[in-house]
Order: sequence, then structure tokens, then C-alpha cells
Amino acid sequence: MKIYRNTIYKLKERFMAAIEEHKPAEKRRALGRGLDSLLPSGPRVVAAVSAAAAAPAAVPPVVTGSAAPAIAPASGPAIVPQPQAVPGDIAELHAGREKSTHEAAPNGQVIEVPLELIDENPYQTRRTFDPAALSDLAESIKASGLAQPIVVRPGANGRYVLVLGERRCRASKLAGKTTVPAIVRPLGDEQAAEMTIVENLQRQDLNCLEQAQAFARLSSEFGLTQEQIGKRTGASRESVANYMRLLKLPKGVLDLVGEGKLQFSEARLLLEAMPFLDEAGLEKLGRTTVELGLTVKQLKERVDQLRNPQTFKSEPAPEKAIDPNVRAAQMELERLLGTRVHITDFDGKGKIVIEYRNLEDFDRVLDLLRAS
Repeated sequence: MKIYRNTIYKLKERFMAAIEEHKPAEKRRALGRGLDSLLPSGPRVVAAVSAAAAAPAAVPPVVTGSAAPAIAPASGPAIVPQPQAVPGDIAELHAGREKSTHEAAPNGQVIEVPLELIDENPYQTRRTFDPAALSDLAESIKASGLAQPIVVRPGANGRYVLVLGERRCRASKLAGKTTVPAIVRPLGDEQAAEMTIVENLQRQDLNCLEQAQAFARLSSEFGLTQEQIGKRTGASRESVANYMRLLKLPKGVLDLVGEGKLQFSEARLLLEAMPFLDEAGLEKLGRTTVELGLTVKQLKERVDQLRNPQTFKSEPAPEKAIDPNVRAAQMELERLLGTRVHITDFDGKGKIVIEYRNLEDFDRVLDLLRAS
């Protein structure tokens, strides 16, 4: 796998060198900057305090900024970011909201919060967590403690609601911990949802169904347009639209996508087949793709055959099965770029083809490559 990753990065460097002289004057925001706009980066050092020592005063009025997760070493003082203003629309959204009466530490400081008092994040769309990765993180927590506090917000009846740090919470429980270092922030629903979704988008193992559901929740619950979602999460409007369209697929197909058996490019092709197949037919084509291990090219031939049956043979020609390492690299590129990617490999040599729908999408892909 490492060989294919190195090959991809080397090809990307050559590609970037060729287009450098055509770099536009202005760049779009790259994926991953959304959380930085909500959480500042400048640190200040304060002493971590316990929940019992926290001042039992009301939380200050909702501020126009929020603090980044602090970095708490195994020993010594916790490093907590300096408050920083968030985008104006979010500040205005929370201005004038009712103050929370939840008791918490001074804004931005780290306290120890009992795990049993932390409720699940209602805006968490991630459903799959790698057990091996959680186990490794739990062992690290046992040995050195939690290096980065989670972020929670005040809940009802003295409880807390998780905002950032789902994996850290789960791993802390596996490690036998009863409390976890946390930063308590008086966040509104929309800001908490936005921060959760941006954190998820920055992780590499988020599947395309979870990503689509995250965008859909911002749209349905807060009335945001695709353009607004893109600006707040660092994705392009085209990418947001591509992912949200996946939710039009029937449940049987979405289940295969959620289980990781169908990837973004395959789901997009099944969308193209919707005008020619009913729900049962689409689910059958999805299962056939998984059971036979069809490549993207083979699936595309079947969809094209549905579109123009008279121009294709009854059965597509058999094709050599794709190498699992090549397929994994292709899936990672598709997730990062939000579009179809084809990798053709011949004994360590080959080519990478990145598709784009229009000039705007072409510019978006270039911006992502430059930013990475």
C-alpha cells in the first residue's frame, strides 16, 4: 500500500509542477479549513482545573468566538488556545441567545468531566469506528494519558453533550477511565453540528454515506443551501451536491455504501442508472457489483448498456480483477477529491485519471491538489 501511496504523491508533484504557471490569482478554501475558522490556533498556557474546583457561576454570555481543543500533556499545565472571533454569521446567530445556567469552568479551560455525565452527540453521523484503532488509542491513553481534551457543551440537569472527540471518549472508556479532560463551550445547536461535521470531514475513514448524511443534516435542520454548507465546511458547492445526491438511492443500495462495500464512484454510477431501473433493479445491480467484484469500468459499461442497449453486446468483456492495494488508493483519492478517480496499473506502472464535470469542478480539483 505504501508503494502505491508514494506513486500517487510523486505523480501529484509532477502534475502540480506542470500547472503551477497557470495558478489563478485567488484560491478557493480547501477542505479542512472550516474547523480552523471555528477553533483558533494560538495557544496560551493555563493550569487545568477539576470539575469540583470549577466556579459555580453561570456561564458567561455566548461569545463571538470559540476555543480550539487544548493539548494537555501527560504531566504539567494544559495548553489552551486563545479565544478568536468566528465568522460573523455564526456570531450573529448566537447573539442574544438565552444564557446557560450550567456550571462550568472558566471559558476555554480544561476540567475533568465524568464520562458517565457525557451524552452522545446528536449530530454525529459517523457510525463505524475501527475496533483495532480504538484499542490502540486506549493503550496509548493508559500509558500516557489523553493528549488532546474533548469539547463538550452544557446539557440538561448538570450533564454535558459531546461536540468533538467521539473516538477519544470511546477509547477512554476502553482504557478504564472514569473521567476525561474536556473544554466546556456554550455552543448553540448549529455551531455544534457544524464543528462535528467539519471534524468528521477531516478524518480519512469517513465513508461517503456518512459524509452525505452530514451535509443533509446541515441542510434539513438549519436550512442551509449547498453553497452555505460548502463555505462553512471548506468543501465546494459541487462536491456537496454530489454527495447529497447519493441519498436518492434506495435503502438496499445505501446499506451497501454504508457498509463500505460500494464506494463513491460506484454509487454515482448507480445514480445514473436510476432512470432505467426500478428500486429492486437498482438494488440487484448494486449486489451484483459487490458479489462479482465489478470494477468501475465494468459497472459503467452496464449502465451505458441500460442507456443505449442497441449499441452494446449482451455481456461486457471480462476484465482482470483490480489489485486490492490499487483499489484502496483509488478509494482514498475519490474521497479526498469528491469525484471519480481511475487508476490503471500494469506491474507497478500505469496512470491516474481524475474526472471532472465542468470547468468549475476542474478548478475545485486543482485547488484541492494545491492545498494538499
